This record gives sequence, C-alpha cells and structure tokens, in this order.
Amino acid sequence: MFTRADDRTASQLREVSIETGWSAHAEGSAIVTFGNTKVLCTASFTEGVPRWLKGKNRGWVTAEYAMLPRATGSRTARESVRGKVSGRTQEISRLIGRSLRAVVNTKALGENTIVVDCDVIQADGGTRTAAITGAWVALALAVEWARDQRIIRSTATPLTGSVAAVSVGMIDGTALLDLPYEEDVRADTDMNVVTTGDGEFIEIQGTAEEQPFSRTQLDEMLDLAVAGTARLTEIQQAALSAVAQAQPAEQE
Repeated sequence: MFTRADDRTASQLREVSIETGWSAHAEGSAIVTFGNTKVLCTASFTEGVPRWLKGKNRGWVTAEYAMLPRATGSRTARESVRGKVSGRTQEISRLIGRSLRAVVNTKALGENTIVVDCDVIQADGGTRTAAITGAWVALALAVEWARDQRIIRSTATPLTGSVAAVSVGMIDGTALLDLPYEEDVRADTDMNVVTTGDGEFIEIQGTAEEQPFSRTQLDEMLDLAVAGTARLTEIQQAALSAVAQAQPAEQE
C-alpha cells in the first residue's frame, strides 16, 4: 500500500481553490490552485473569427498554454526567446482548446472569438488538468460578460455544460487521484482525464511507463477521476456563484 507524502487518501484531491477576477483587463479570469500548482487563466473576447470561419455564423474558442520561466525548481528560458514553441506546449494548448470546445455551442457565440491563456505560475504536477479546470471558469465569465454587453445576442446558451480535468495514476499497485510531481515521476501509470460536469468523458490520456495496467486498474483509475472531476465541478460552480452574488452589491 503506497503512503502519500502529504498524508492524503488515495481518492483525495489536493487542496483546490479557484479565485476569479485576477485580471483587471480580461473579460474573464481566474487563478486555479491544485496544491502547489498554480495557473492563471485569462479569457479574451474579440469580435470576428479566423478567416476559415468567416460567413459561417459560428464562433471560435481556442487556448494557449505556457509556463513562466521560474514555475519549476530551475529557471527555463522563455519559448519566445528560444524562437520555438515546444511540442509539449503545443499539445497542451490544443488539449485545452479541444476540452473547452466540447461544451461550447459555437453558433450561439456568433462570429466572435474567445482565446483563453493559461500561464503556469508554479508547477508541481497536474498543470494541464489545473489549466483546463481554471480555463473553463475564465471562459464562463467571458461569455457572461459578452451577454451582459449584448455582444452575444443569441437566445441559445453558448455553454452547453462545464468541463474539469484531473490526473490519476498507479503507484505500487495503488490507484491515486491528483498526482503531485513527486508521485507523477514515479508512477507506473500516469493518466489525465477530462470530463463534463455530467461525468461524460471528453478526453483520456493514459500511458504505462514500465508496468502495464489491467482493465480492473483502468476502471479503478477512471472511477477516481470521475469522482475527482465531480468535486472540481462543485468548486467551479461555487466560484461562479460567488461572482454572481457579488454583482448586485457592486452595482448599488
């Protein structure tokens, strides 16, 4: 039986928080914390769409992911300075974008674009899952802003649901939820799971590093992940509810 360094149970998330309104300029923003992993997510709303979508009466949602130079134990040069975006950065950016678009009614957006930037301030495992979870909150706030400003005029709901993500893994035969870096690097199996708020799967990324995993272990990990994203969905909704409750007081 594997004992976790932070004394969490196998099915327990790290301490998670989502704080909104971190950017005075972005239409939607949130900083999400999974333990020692912190990601700032900002959603920018612009009128118009990419050239290949013009005239189709559809909007577009995309994302960009990056790590700040000192998000890890040693400084990493900015990719913009190196002149090349890494394959990992591109892959995670596309993952976040796909995950968000899975719960977006692009017709309801009209010909408008929302870009969600996810910048890792501090990394301790699970940066992509934290980014997806925070990105959806920033996206929801940007959509609500656009509706308040009557930029989005459709009576249809632009967001068809919510999305959250969490990591799971196997260490010494034990399935674990929400792995920090020290667990991630020694895991026999490492998996990232993205689900809707209703528990439906959007994406599952799983790899056996050395020890193959069984169907029983796969089911065990997926069960942990679904329970974890359900809890994350509750945290997301609580963050948005706090924003909604604060708005009348601000207007008085």
